Amino acid sequence: MDQVRRSIHPQARPSFAELFTPKLVTVLREGYTLAHFRADAVAGLTVAIVALPLCMAIAIASGVTPERGLYTSIVGGFIISALGGSRFQVGGPAGAFIVLVAATVARVGVDGLLLATMMAGVFLLAIGYLRLGTYIKFIPYPVTVGFTAGIAVIIFSGQIVELLGLKLGGKEPGPLVPKLTVIGEAIGTISPAATFVAMLTVLTIVFLRRWQPRWPAMLIAIGVASLVVALFALPAETIGTRYGGIPRNLQWPALPPVSLERMIHVLPDAIAFALLGAIESLLSAVVADGMSGRRHRSNCELVAQGFANIASALFGGICTTGTIARTATNVRAGAHGPVSGMLHSAILLVLMLAAAPLASYIPLAALAGVLAVVCWNMFEKQAFLTLLRASRGDALVLMATFLIVIFRDLTEGIVVGFALGSILFIDRMAKSIAVEADLPLVPEDVADRAATYDSSQAADADTVIYRISGAFFFGAASTVGAVLDRIADQRKNFILDCSAVPFLDSTAANVLEGAAHKAGRAGVRFIIAGAAPQTRRMLINHGLKRPLVTYAASIRDARAQLKAQSQSA
Repeated sequence: MDQVRRSIHPQARPSFAELFTPKLVTVLREGYTLAHFRADAVAGLTVAIVALPLCMAIAIASGVTPERGLYTSIVGGFIISALGGSRFQVGGPAGAFIVLVAATVARVGVDGLLLATMMAGVFLLAIGYLRLGTYIKFIPYPVTVGFTAGIAVIIFSGQIVELLGLKLGGKEPGPLVPKLTVIGEAIGTISPAATFVAMLTVLTIVFLRRWQPRWPAMLIAIGVASLVVALFALPAETIGTRYGGIPRNLQWPALPPVSLERMIHVLPDAIAFALLGAIESLLSAVVADGMSGRRHRSNCELVAQGFANIASALFGGICTTGTIARTATNVRAGAHGPVSGMLHSAILLVLMLAAAPLASYIPLAALAGVLAVVCWNMFEKQAFLTLLRASRGDALVLMATFLIVIFRDLTEGIVVGFALGSILFIDRMAKSIAVEADLPLVPEDVADRAATYDSSQAADADTVIYRISGAFFFGAASTVGAVLDRIADQRKNFILDCSAVPFLDSTAANVLEGAAHKAGRAGVRFIIAGAAPQTRRMLINHGLKRPLVTYAASIRDARAQLKAQSQSA
């Protein structure tokens, strides 16, 4: 009935302006008061305090200088909040990008990374404006869990050197197995001071989250570690000793070197950035929706991500996307709308300008400890174990994605996981279809009416009726085709009830066409009953029309049609 109502009163499709109006405009139209601004200011400050150490830690782990992480949150984060389709999305550098960004920097340098980031922004604009954002939501849950867990393992493996203060003889390899081999060979160079600082940072974060969960645990842990290193003159490397500190200004926008050859060279990186950015940002927006009860606009969000990545690269930042942890913090802190995310970026800018000299004292082992905690949280342990126990199919998709991400490549992991998930879905849908005779074992009782007898309902030895129930598509076509081949030539009349078929594809239509031709050669009348309008159009387009087949609105109408034909004959 609902489908009938929707077809009679179709919902008006939203206009372009409605789809791509930023949530900031929506919030301001609703009426923005001083109380709303105060709530956003408190939330923005809270998120900025959480983001400050994370931005630098992610940038360093990605193979670039720490200030580039700040540039990303300041510029990219501001644009994501100002233009995005989510009320609460907070943008910036994300841990999920560490592996991709580090590999890109190692292969093409920072200039190549900036070019790839700009190209990824253009791709995200195209995805958004073509309204493809909805389809990114179709990635199966086991793929996202396996992908996130794989990234967590890779990021943690990349922090072992800093956590233990190891001295490597050469450059640290990117792939996991060679990396662990090199780390094993250098285990004799472990630094007690760096190890102590890392453990102090992790324990401080864990303790504060249990004792005072509202406090900015990561920032406090970084401060405690920095103070201990400075007071006791511990031989632990800091941002100052390795990078000379961070600048006290935001650099002017500038284009990286651009040429056709260079664009082709970084194209795979740009595509990977765009796909991962789209997935990560929409996952984050969905999390925010679940926490707040609001709804985001997917394509508008992707357009904002595109502009944000282009601007971030122009200002020297790295890939930016919606970040789940900071977005969740924003919602919990009581944010009212996108202004909180914009204030978070402004506060980070002020902190960078005012407190840049203090960043020189931050130990790298402390930042590695922060990322170790992030990795622990990224690995969704309960979801991972639940999927392993859920079914063999889900466990296969999960483990394939997880292992390919770890040992091969992030993009390959997503593609293979999505392909396996699709095959699993097709298999389950194919098994859900049924072909059955339209004769119940025990007929239902019916009330007596004025016309108590209808001769058309009498059993007819020359007529066979079968019903198809479920989605009739290529996965189920061979099963249904085998049944139809056996029954289509057994009687003079064959009625196929398609009223329980929600959709039908071209492969299924081809199977029915073959069955109809076989029935026609055997002199069997073929009637399709109850087909929905879109199903009937598909069948007619594939040649299933008079005189090959006839259509009826229901089985009763099909029987009446046969009765009329027999009487006229």
